[in-house]
Amino acid sequence: MPRVAPALLHHGSMPVSTYLRATARATAALAALVLVAACSSSSEPEPKPTPQSPDASRDAATLVRANPFTGKAAPKGLPDHPAFLVKIENTSAGAPQYGLSEADMVVEELVEGGLTRLAAFFYSQTPDKVGHVRSTRTTDIALVKPTGGHLIASGGARVAIRKIKSAGVDFHSEDTRNLTLSKDPSKRAPYDRLLDLEAYAKEHTSDDAKIPPPYLSFGATPTAAKAKATSFDVRFSRSTATRWRYADGRYVRVNGHAQKGKDFAPDTVLVLFTRQADAGYRDPAGNPVPETVFTGKGKAVVFHGGTRLNARWSKKSAGAPLQLAAGGKPVVLEPGKVFIELVPQGAGGISVRG
Repeated sequence: MPRVAPALLHHGSMPVSTYLRATARATAALAALVLVAACSSSSEPEPKPTPQSPDASRDAATLVRANPFTGKAAPKGLPDHPAFLVKIENTSAGAPQYGLSEADMVVEELVEGGLTRLAAFFYSQTPDKVGHVRSTRTTDIALVKPTGGHLIASGGARVAIRKIKSAGVDFHSEDTRNLTLSKDPSKRAPYDRLLDLEAYAKEHTSDDAKIPPPYLSFGATPTAAKAKATSFDVRFSRSTATRWRYADGRYVRVNGHAQKGKDFAPDTVLVLFTRQADAGYRDPAGNPVPETVFTGKGKAVVFHGGTRLNARWSKKSAGAPLQLAAGGKPVVLEPGKVFIELVPQGAGGISVRG
């Protein structure tokens, strides 16, 4: 069953703290009346409680928990399973990408050869077809660790898997033999792996499943930006850039590889300039594998509503939350879906086209 968490509840339009104080005062007053009645008529037998119907005992107000990845209200509660971070191929070789439209948040990160890969968070929805699933990188540790969720991939280098497990991340892949993937007959390995996330989620449903904390700071009064930016490119290397266009209230990947009409359409695109390190191994083609260092701090740009806001990002450790600030004040994002671009410092950049 969906759950609610007391820490992030709202009682109708009334803040929880106000609601609880009012409830406490009412309870104290009731207790005083009961005490007076008991003193004045102690010889009278206690009345039997009157049975109440479920509707009478249920408060009319609705308790609502927010989705930790979007900040939007989840009136039906949150899932009884962890968050899932799935690694997805991001080149034409793995096209089309399946399941992205149902993701809660998506991250694009640099891999070897100047190419990129997607890391998609699934929580509120678990599609029965996600992919094409690819291998993990050590960068994924800092992405998934704050959520306490599962990192899902087709495999990974031994050194990468060793570091991921040492970091305490719950890792699932074909290489570790705790994940079963199907094969797309129209594709060749390693671009042919597909995941039935719906079935996987059912296998990992539990009343004790951890509810992730908010991934970003969302609020009803978002930080405003004035600089116009409705079309822009995010460059990762000489050979790879993701093109974005703002249309109908959402951002669209102009050169994406998603299944037609089912791409991830974010409300906000967050570009973080990150330091790159050597992951300590090479891919089968002999290319050195980079590691995006997703800790520390750096420049950030927030694209929302056709505008651009220059900011700074910081993350104290792999398990710490991601924080944004502009002008010395925390940046608050409007609730909605977010696409995070982890762009390398130096080689990466942004080109605003309109």
